[in-house]
Amino acid sequence: MASNLKYSAALKNAQQNAITSTLGANALINIYAGTQPASPDTAISSQTLLATLTCNATFAPAAANGVLTLNSITSGTGTAAAGTGSGTAATFFRITTSGGVAHVDGTCGVGSGFDMNFVGSANIATGQTVSDSSFTLTNAN
Repeated sequence: MASNLKYSAALKNAQQNAITSTLGANALINIYAGTQPASPDTAISSQTLLATLTCNATFAPAAANGVLTLNSITSGTGTAAAGTGSGTAATFFRITTSGGVAHVDGTCGVGSGFDMNFVGSANIATGQTVSDSSFTLTNAN
């Protein structure tokens, strides 16, 4: 028989709330260009950091229905875009503790279907303000 693993709403919420407690105060969302590593346990190597955004001192309130909705996120500034003035396309993000310990990775792109969806363009140029108006992490099992 094929796998059909499902979790209760209470367990999904507990798993999501563990993200908040693990990341702690002022977690960072680092946005990169390049190939996404295999997991957050894999070090960043040749990827280019394009911007860093700082999460609220309390990462998120309690999860509901397996969805963790982050509190406010402070805008960042494009830091290392290579190439032309139009910037470099973001391809993935990594969420770390304020001390840099990685715990969550996800994809970036324009439109829908990515873990972080940009509006208009995923290109980030040096000096450009980078902001995130809303961010959710969903446990869909």
